[in-house]
Amino acid sequence: MQSALDRRQEILERLSDRRFDTIANLMAEFHVSRSTIKRDIEVLSCSYPLETVRGNGGGVRVADGYYVGRRYLRPEQEALLRELMPGLQPDQQETMKDILAAFAMPTTRGR
Repeated sequence: MQSALDRRQEILERLSDRRFDTIANLMAEFHVSRSTIKRDIEVLSCSYPLETVRGNGGGVRVADGYYVGRRYLRPEQEALLRELMPGLQPDQQETMKDILAAFAMPTTRGR
């Protein structure tokens, strides 16, 4: 039997990968009741950017840009890579864009 702490960590990791899931699906996956999943989500929401959506098509979603365990470039690392990009060949620039998309810190709109 899985402890509540282990189950909650696994829920967070799966939501981070999936970005959205339903309470019913999480209940089935973890073989626990609706109230247990709802309590787990409530506890996780105190420390992580999760939100619940009610109604048809509702469930639990993770805030855009948040990923469990993801490591991000420091600002000076990102700045250096962006500075180097114009000197690269077009195919290398595409690779650099992929690296920046995967590891640059998420930004807010309007930046």
